[in-house]
Amino acid sequence: MSKPSGIMRATLVKDLRLEWRSKDAINAMLFFALLVVVIFSFSFDPTAEESRHIAGGLIWVAFLFAAVVALNQTWARELRNQVLDGFRVSPAPPNALFLAKAFGNFIFVAVLEMLMAPLFVIFYNLRVIGSFPQLLLLVALGTWALVVNGTFFAAMSLRTRSREIMLPLLLFPISIPAIIGMVNGTTAILTGDDPALFWIVLLATYNLVFTTGSLLLFPTVLHAE
Repeated sequence: MSKPSGIMRATLVKDLRLEWRSKDAINAMLFFALLVVVIFSFSFDPTAEESRHIAGGLIWVAFLFAAVVALNQTWARELRNQVLDGFRVSPAPPNALFLAKAFGNFIFVAVLEMLMAPLFVIFYNLRVIGSFPQLLLLVALGTWALVVNGTFFAAMSLRTRSREIMLPLLLFPISIPAIIGMVNGTTAILTGDDPALFWIVLLATYNLVFTTGSLLLFPTVLHAE
């Protein structure tokens, strides 16, 4: 195993182990997402047909706001005991740390999505009319779009006084193209009215561009004072 992959794996395992012990991010995300689902279910009284047309937006709004909770904690852990400063002065490649954090956030958000999906099905009487494999692919691409940018901007806002506020201010505008793709693609698959291939290609292109950009810029962000 090469050194960068070993560092990435060790960092990812460490983050997963810390989260398994504390469950801070998962519990906070679950509570927030559940609150959104319940509030929307009482705010709307949709029929089954209406549910499929609005559920795409409601699902991704819940996931987006809940994911910010985990993303805010991504780098906060590393400030304790100067762990991040130690990594900055080490010869370890910065992108190994970034990818470990991004994959860790992807796992956390994916777990949230798996736990919340049955609740959306129950509350909004959903069923997939389109292609289920396409839905899984779209969800994976949409989740990565959220976490790769969220991980990068969380690192940028880490040393600001109001990082909890700064992260959404940076993340939400840059995520608009991806959110459009997620919502429209999910709606297309749930309703079966339109093909979702265009939205899947859009998300894949978005992920390629912003993952590459994050990897190129992260070393500068990590070593910035």
